[in-house]
Amino acid sequence: MRSFDWLIYIGALGLMLAVIFAIAPDADAPPPAPQSEFAEQFAQEMGPLLPGPSPLDEMVLVQVGEPQNGVGTAFAVNEKGDWLTARHVVEGCSKVTLEVAPGNYVPVAKVAIDDGHDLALLSTGRSPFPVTLDLAAPLRVGDAGFAVGFPQGEPGELATQLVARSRLVTRGKREGDAPILAWAEIGRTEGLQGTLGGISGGPMFDAQGAVRGVIVAESPRRGRLYTTSPQSIEAFLTSQDVPLAAGPAEQFELSGYGAPSDNARRRLQVVKVTCEVGK
Repeated sequence: MRSFDWLIYIGALGLMLAVIFAIAPDADAPPPAPQSEFAEQFAQEMGPLLPGPSPLDEMVLVQVGEPQNGVGTAFAVNEKGDWLTARHVVEGCSKVTLEVAPGNYVPVAKVAIDDGHDLALLSTGRSPFPVTLDLAAPLRVGDAGFAVGFPQGEPGELATQLVARSRLVTRGKREGDAPILAWAEIGRTEGLQGTLGGISGGPMFDAQGAVRGVIVAESPRRGRLYTTSPQSIEAFLTSQDVPLAAGPAEQFELSGYGAPSDNARRRLQVVKVTCEVGK
C-alpha cells in the first residue's frame, strides 16, 4: 500500500476512534449479566492445580468444512495493529475486516496462520489498547473465566468455571490435534439464548482481567466453552515474532461482569471480525 493511502487509512481510523470514545459509556451496552447462582460458591473455593495434558483427556471433535461468510471475535495484543483470533474464524476468507464502530470497518491487511495451532494473527497497522496476557500463572480447577465477544454477532459475555483439559481434534478440510481447556458455563448476558456462534476467537479473561485463552469451540449440549491453552498462545505468538504489550485490565466478578466486558469492547481491546468469501 502506498504511503499516502496509509495516511488516509490512519486518519480515518483516528476519526472513528474519536467518535467511539465520545459516545456515552452505556450507549451500546447490553443488559448487565445476571448474578450466577453459583457465584458465592466459586468465589470461596480454590481447586487443585490443573494437571498437564494426558492421552486420557476428553476429545472434542470439530469438522472443518468449506469457508463461509460469518462473524467472530478478535482482541489486540499490542499497539502495532496485531490482533489474535481463532484460525477457523478467518481461514479461507477473501476479505477480513474489524468492526470498530457500528457500520464502520477497518480492513485487515494480513492474516497469518500456522499448521500447529487453531489461531490466527490479524494485522491492521494500529490497535489503540491491547489486552493484558497472562501465559505463565498456574491454572486451577474451578478458576473463574469470563468470555467476552460477539455471540450471534452482538455484544455478549459469559461466566465460566475451568473444569479440565481436553483435546481439540479437527477433521475434514483440515486435520489437527491440539491441547485445549474446557470451561463450564455458569452465567451469561441476560437475554442471550442458544448458540454462542460469533464468540469464537474472543478472549477468556481471568478475575484479574488478564487473558488466559482464546475461544476456539463450544458444546451447547454440555454447556462448555473451549479455549487454547496459554502455552499454545505463547508458542504461536513466538512463531510469528509478535511483540506483546500490556493494556488496561479490569477486575471481573462472578456477581457482575457486564461492565468490564463492555469496557473491553468500548476501548477496542475486543472487536468483531467479519469474514467474506468468494470475492
